[in-house]
Amino acid sequence: MTSKTKWEIVAGIGAIHAGALLAPWTFTWSAFWVFIALQVVTSMGITLCYHRLLAHRSFQVPKWLEYILTLCGTLALQGGPIKWVATHRVHHAFSDRPQDPHSPTKGFWWAHLLWLFAHDDVLDHPTKFLRYAPELARDPVHQFFEKGQVLLTIGLGVALYALGGLPWLIWGLFLRTVFVYHGTWLVNSAAHLWGYQSYETNEGSRNNWWVALISYGEGWHNNHHAYLHSAAHGLRWWEFDITYAAIRLLAWLKLATRVRLPQGNPAKLPPAQVLVKRRLPIPVPSLSL
Repeated sequence: MTSKTKWEIVAGIGAIHAGALLAPWTFTWSAFWVFIALQVVTSMGITLCYHRLLAHRSFQVPKWLEYILTLCGTLALQGGPIKWVATHRVHHAFSDRPQDPHSPTKGFWWAHLLWLFAHDDVLDHPTKFLRYAPELARDPVHQFFEKGQVLLTIGLGVALYALGGLPWLIWGLFLRTVFVYHGTWLVNSAAHLWGYQSYETNEGSRNNWWVALISYGEGWHNNHHAYLHSAAHGLRWWEFDITYAAIRLLAWLKLATRVRLPQGNPAKLPPAQVLVKRRLPIPVPSLSL
């Protein structure tokens, strides 16, 4: 570790993993179901809200629902919505190039975890990272979530302990957070190293079925890099995408509108046309706050 190592992040992630180690000695069926419920809620908070709604605006929901979904993402303890979205947009702008914050060109473990511990001159600057998510930076509710993510998680932990004791705290907070952490991190690492490419996207993204299972459809990562603003990441019948299924449910309930999909329905391409050469424009974020 260097002098610019973010030791508070090292300590925090280490403590979460240490707490998860107590899971075998605190098992109860009620704690297990709390784990399942909160794992679904917070995973969707990342995949459906932070990623597809906030980072790419691949669909729209009423503002009240956006804030509820953002709370779910905040409780995954992966950072506030503004910095998470800014980081993701930087990743797409410079995917697998030196400016990419978590490229596996520096190794699997760098992309999976170690990048979180290293200081980034842009993303860890008090204001520079705001330029990559200016619409969120102007929103007072998203500012609240950005500043209050740790306190909100502590509040959840207190509630879990009050309702179900140590088993609910360990399974509902520590073990659940570790599971969601690694589901997200595997998209950055494994889905840029192993799997198949349906599209030539000038970087290393892959479609990986087992990452897709763990990460609620995010593992169809090459599809995502080919069609950044698509609400669906699984584009062929075998590419199951539970997050897109949830978006379709919201649309059926008239809560999701303007759902964006690739033009020409790439799911209907015959096998001989699966690999297509397509040079992608680099997204340029707005620099105005």
